[in-house]
Amino acid sequence: MLKIAIILGSTRPNRVGAIVAEWVNGLAAKRDDAEFELVDVAELGLPFLDEELPPAVGPYARQHTRDWAAKVASFDAFVFVTPEYNHSVPASLKNAVDFVYAEWADKAAGFVSYGTAGGIRAVEHLRLILAELQVATVRTQLALNSYTDFENFYDFKPTGQHEKTLNTVLDQVASWGAALKSVRQ
Repeated sequence: MLKIAIILGSTRPNRVGAIVAEWVNGLAAKRDDAEFELVDVAELGLPFLDEELPPAVGPYARQHTRDWAAKVASFDAFVFVTPEYNHSVPASLKNAVDFVYAEWADKAAGFVSYGTAGGIRAVEHLRLILAELQVATVRTQLALNSYTDFENFYDFKPTGQHEKTLNTVLDQVASWGAALKSVRQ
């Protein structure tokens, strides 16, 4: 069965991302085309990148890096749930992505973003970062606006359209993830 990680990139206390990621995970759990797992960057315990060698040349010296590499390697595809901070991704997410290299390659990714501009600029940056890691990103993205999709910037109010768009993201990620599985074999 296809394994897809829902990666929550924010580590802030009282973060909206946890609410959004739980909603994504709940809808994903109703599907039968893949197995989904919520991966919270805040729970990884990764310090700022502390490997002596660049991840692209390996090997990984630190146990936390080897553990994270094994976790990333276990998935066929990813759905990133990310806020937009200063027109980009949070440092915690960028750091987690940068820790490993080969484990990302030839896999698919989709995005659920949020922020005052829907998080679209964070996803634009994340697409560029993932392209360098040889991750194929899907076109559809669910962009949630802090003003219109949340009450008081915190209480998420998903609509039927949000669910429909998320299902399209998940359809595309599952399809591309399955296709790329043969590339890795």
